Amino acid sequence: MNPEALFAVALGITPPWEVVGIEFSQENKRLDIRIDFPRGAQFACPVCGAAAPVHDTTEKTWRHLNFFQYEAYLTARMPRTKCPNQGCGVKQVVAPWARAGAGFTLLFEALVMALARQMPVNAIAQLLNVHDTRLWRIIGSYVDNARAAEDFSNVKRLGADETSARRGQDYVTFFFDMDARKLLFGTHGKDHTTVERFVADLEAHGGSTENITDACIDMSKSFIKGLQENFPNAVLTFDQFHVIKMMNDVLSKIRAEEARQFPEELRKTRYLFLKNADRLTEEQEQRLRSLTRFDLGSIKAYILKLGLQFVYCAQNRQEAEELLKRWYRRAIRSKVERIVKLAKSIKEHWQGILSYFDSRLTNGYLEGVNSLIQAAKAKARGYRNPDSLIAMAYLIAGKLKFPQPT
Repeated sequence: MNPEALFAVALGITPPWEVVGIEFSQENKRLDIRIDFPRGAQFACPVCGAAAPVHDTTEKTWRHLNFFQYEAYLTARMPRTKCPNQGCGVKQVVAPWARAGAGFTLLFEALVMALARQMPVNAIAQLLNVHDTRLWRIIGSYVDNARAAEDFSNVKRLGADETSARRGQDYVTFFFDMDARKLLFGTHGKDHTTVERFVADLEAHGGSTENITDACIDMSKSFIKGLQENFPNAVLTFDQFHVIKMMNDVLSKIRAEEARQFPEELRKTRYLFLKNADRLTEEQEQRLRSLTRFDLGSIKAYILKLGLQFVYCAQNRQEAEELLKRWYRRAIRSKVERIVKLAKSIKEHWQGILSYFDSRLTNGYLEGVNSLIQAAKAKARGYRNPDSLIAMAYLIAGKLKFPQPT
C-alpha cells in the first residue's frame, strides 16, 4: 500500500475524494496532506441530493490531529455544484471531514471538546499551538448546536442561582431542571430580566411556562419578581440552606459586635458559634454554658439558629409551621435588633419557606454545580468574557449530546 492510499484509509477518505499528495517538513514540524477529486467527478447537491457536476472550486486548508509530534493539515479543492434541478442553482459542497466554514477537522474538534471538559482552554491552546479564541469558537459552536436539539417540554420544576464571572462583577444566572438535574440556560446579569430571557429560551425549546409547578430560589427580590410574573402556576420554594445561612450571618455579625465589648469572654468563639450542638466537644459545651450567665445577643442568636434548623426536621408542613411560629415568637421577643429584622424577613417569605415541606426542593445540587464551575474558573484564572463561563457551565452541567466523528 502506497503512502497516499494508507493515509486515505486512515483519514476515512472515500471516492470521489482521494489523497493525491503528502509533504512532510521536519524543519517546520508539519505534515501536509493534499486531497482532490478526479476530473468529471460529481457530488451530491446540498439542496436536493441529486448528483451534480462541479461548477468551480476554491482551495481550503484544515488543521487535523497531530501526526505524532508534528502538526498535520489537510488541503483540498472544495467544489461548488451546479445542480440541473430547478431551484437548486450553484451551491457549496461541505467536506465530509469538517463542518461547514470550520478551519479544523471534525476529529480535531472532537479532541478539543474532550479536553475542554478537563482542562482550561488556555492550556489546550498552548498544547495544540492554537489561539484560544479559535478554540472558544469551536466550543461555542458545538454548545449552540447541541442546545438547539434540546427538548424542554417535560420541564416542570426549576432551580435558579447566580454567580460571578469575575470577582465582584459580570454576574451570570443559571436555570436548572431540578428533576433531570441539568443546566437549562445561562445568561448575563442577575436581575428579573434574566427570567424573561429564560422564558424565551424555554419556549424556543418546546417548554411552557404553564407547565412549571415549582421553583427553588434564594430570597432574591429579582428572582421572586421575575418568576411570579412569568410562571403563573409555579409555587416558590425558598432554599433552606439560604434561610439557615441568613441566620448564621446574623449570628456572626452579633458575635463580632459583642466581641469588641467583651473581648475576654468571646475570644476565639467565631467558629464555636457556627458549630451545631451535636458537633461540640465537651470543652466547647462547657464554654457555651459559661456564657449563658451573660445577657448576650450572640447566645440568643445561637439558640435561635438551632431552633430554626430544628424546623427543617419536621415531618410535614403542618408540624413545620407550628415550629416556625414558635421560633418567630421567640425571635421577636429577643429584642435584638438584627434578630428581629431577620424574623420579619422570614415572616414576609413565610409561605415560600414552608413550601419546602411540599416540594422538598433545595439548591444543594445547584451549589454543587457552582463549586465545579468556580473550580474550572479558578484553573483558568478567570474568564475574559462571561460567555466563556456560560459555555463551560454547559459542558459541566448541561448534559449535552455532541456528535462523535468516526
